[in-house]
Amino acid sequence: MDQTMLVGGTIVLLRARDSGLETLLIRRPDRGSFPGAWVFPGGVVEEIDVVEGESEHDTAARAAARECAEEVGLRPAGLHTISCWVPPIEAPKRVRTWFFLAETEDDTLRPAADEVLDAVWLSPSAALAGHAKGEMLLFPPTWVTLDALVPHESFAHAVAATPVPDLYATHLIGDGVFAWGGDAAHPEGGAGHHRLETASLPWTYRRDPVTR
Repeated sequence: MDQTMLVGGTIVLLRARDSGLETLLIRRPDRGSFPGAWVFPGGVVEEIDVVEGESEHDTAARAAARECAEEVGLRPAGLHTISCWVPPIEAPKRVRTWFFLAETEDDTLRPAADEVLDAVWLSPSAALAGHAKGEMLLFPPTWVTLDALVPHESFAHAVAATPVPDLYATHLIGDGVFAWGGDAAHPEGGAGHHRLETASLPWTYRRDPVTR
C-alpha cells in the first residue's frame, strides 16, 4: 500500500439566514475521492498552490480557496482554520487535510459539471438528519464538522469556538469506530472517549470534555 501523504484543503463555507447558519455541501460524482458523498468544497494541493518557503498550512489554505472557486464559482477570503485531519494508516489514499471556515454574502453557485453533481445550502442539523435517514452519504470528517457547527448562531460564534485548530489523527479501533486523540483506545493515549461509531445509522459521536 502506498503510504505517501498528500496535503489538501477544505472550505467550510457559511452563510447567515434568519433561521440560522447554513453551510454549502456538494455531491461528488460516483468516481474518484468520496464517490457519491456530500462534502465541503476542496481538494489536494497542486503545483500552482505552492510558494517556496511557505508553510503547509498556508499552502493548504491557498489550495482550498482555489478549489472552492473552481468547483462552485466562489472564492472565499478571511479563512479561519478549524481542524487538520489525518487519515488512518489503512486508507488507500492518505491526504492530510486542513479545514477552514469562511463566510460569504455572495451565494450564487456556479458548479463545475465534471466535479459537482449537486450543491445545496443546508443547516448543519438538516444535513445530519438527512444522513441519519440514509438520504445523504457523509464521511467522518464532514459529519464531525457539521456536528460541531450545530450550536452556533453566527460565523463569529463558530470562529470563537475554535481558537486553536483541532487535530484529528484518525485511528480505527473496531468495526466502524473512528478514534482521535483523548480516547483511551487511541495510540496517543487518553482517559475518556473521543470517537465516532459508524456501524449503523444514526452515527454516535462521543467526546468527553477531558479530551478537548
